[in-house]
Order: sequence, then C-alpha cells, then structure tokens
Amino acid sequence: MTTPTDPVPAGPAGPTPTGPAGPPSFPADAPAADTAAGSPVVPTVAVATYPDYPSAQRAVDYLSDQKFPVEKAAIVGTDLRLVERVLGRLTVGRAALAGAASGAWFGLFIGLLFGIFSDRAWLAVLITCILIGAVWGAIFGAIAHAMTGGRRDFTSRSMLTASQYAVTVQADVADEARQLLTRLNWQTSGAA
Repeated sequence: MTTPTDPVPAGPAGPTPTGPAGPPSFPADAPAADTAAGSPVVPTVAVATYPDYPSAQRAVDYLSDQKFPVEKAAIVGTDLRLVERVLGRLTVGRAALAGAASGAWFGLFIGLLFGIFSDRAWLAVLITCILIGAVWGAIFGAIAHAMTGGRRDFTSRSMLTASQYAVTVQADVADEARQLLTRLNWQTSGAA
C-alpha cells in the first residue's frame, strides 16, 4: 500500500496516480514474469493448425489421452471475425411473442418464489404469475420494437469465428507434441 509520501511511478505520459490496488505497472517495467498469474512467461510454439475448432479440440484431446501435459497447450484462433446470421423478419407480433416467452419465464421464477411461502393454492399462484409475466412481457416487447421505428426489423444471431485454429505448446515440449500429432494424422488418414 502506498502512502502520500511514496513516489508516484512515471508512465509513458508522465506521473501516473496510484489506484485502489496500488501503483500501476507498465509493460516496460514488468519483470520476466506474468504478473497476473505469478508464473514466468514461457515461449510457445505452434505445432499444428486446423481449419475449424472441433479439429483443434480433437488434437488437444488426443494429446491428453496420450498423457501429454495439456496444461502446457493452448488453442489460438487467428483472423477473428464477427458473423451475424439473419434469422428472419421481426414484426411487432414476433417481438410481442418473444417478450411473452421471456415474461413467462420470469413469471415462473416469481411464481416459484411465491409458491414456496404459500401454504395452499400454490399452483394457482404459479399459473397466475406465469400469465401476468407473459402479458407484461408481450406488452413491453411490442412497445420496445415499435420504439425502434423500423431501424432493425430482423432477428439475427452473432458469433465470433476464426479462419484457423493453432495448437500451441510451450517450447520445451514442442517436439513431443509434434510427434504425437503426426501419429494422430497418420491414424486419421488410414496410414499404418
């Protein structure tokens, strides 16, 4: 913990004030250790690349099955891009229906909470909460969609994808990983 008399560390742009966690550290000042994990920074080597994540995951799983120290491995996606798949047109009716579904789930949660403390007719309390939640959800869903003014009249799903996935390992075990993955490639290609 710093005191008002401690010197303020100088960052790239001059003196930097101390934060609640103490004085900040800068990459140029950092020792040869990963300050977040408290372990030394170890060089890594890419031992294989794959066109999709399941293939890279299968490779690491194979390494694990062969008793390779997988804590020294990582899967690194490169050339990341955001892909938004358009699922369909969004109308006020669909927005109200989606809101009703969300409201019903919330009503179910509230109904279960009320049902715990109810000594009788807990099923009626549960159904009433679900119905009230669905009605309010539909109203809010329709109003929220109407307020957009037609600027987003479609539904979509976004996902982050990479063009390739590299399996990297620490440099001290790279040769062993390469040998094991070569064996995996021979087995999957049908070679003896």
